[in-house]
Amino acid sequence: MKYALVTGASKGIGRATSLRLAEMGYFILINYNSSREDAEKTLELVKEKGSDGELLKFDVSDAAETKSVLDTWTARHKNEYIEVLVNNAGIRKDNLMIWMPEEDWTSVLNVSLNGFFHVTQYMLKNMLVKRFGRIINIVSLSGIKGMKGQANYSAAKGGLIAATKALAAEVGPRNVTVNAVAPGFIQTDMVKDLPEEELKKLIPAGRFGTAEEVASLVGFLASKEASYITGEVISINGGIYT
Repeated sequence: MKYALVTGASKGIGRATSLRLAEMGYFILINYNSSREDAEKTLELVKEKGSDGELLKFDVSDAAETKSVLDTWTARHKNEYIEVLVNNAGIRKDNLMIWMPEEDWTSVLNVSLNGFFHVTQYMLKNMLVKRFGRIINIVSLSGIKGMKGQANYSAAKGGLIAATKALAAEVGPRNVTVNAVAPGFIQTDMVKDLPEEELKKLIPAGRFGTAEEVASLVGFLASKEASYITGEVISINGGIYT
């Protein structure tokens, strides 16, 4: 049995990624924090792909809760390990910095950046011992370019990009790859409040991307065919910024 953990997997890019990895034969650990109904729908779709999975409810920004849930899973699977980790969990709380509450700054960084640390550090030991692992971090155009009104989100994703490169250098000798995927405007709930018709005019491809397109890239990076790609940030943005 091959196991993959996708954080923030209840919908959007997380759900699409879960389905892509299910097609590749992985048993999917579907992490969610709030919407069990959406997470159960992801599991239902995973089963329709001919694979299986289970739900893991924990807040990635909470170190103690994350460790407790993963400890429980590990105790039940003593001879197995999670070989693919997709750090997808993230939140947006946009505002100009001058008006931004400190809580909105802190919470966005806690989920994207501290959440990455809490989950990834836990997974590393087994990946290094087994001498195989795939860590894929979902970042953002905002973390590369910087976006007005997203100082918190840009800081979180920019920090995650830097961490991706540093960790790749640390674990590369053990056949563990670490890469980042940087979507632009993708049709998910996270961007439903943005003016799509106006923004499409800025995108050379003339449209928003789909979660399935992002998931296909994640699937490739998780595969053995991508074993010589590490420390990279791969944009998938329709040409809006390169």
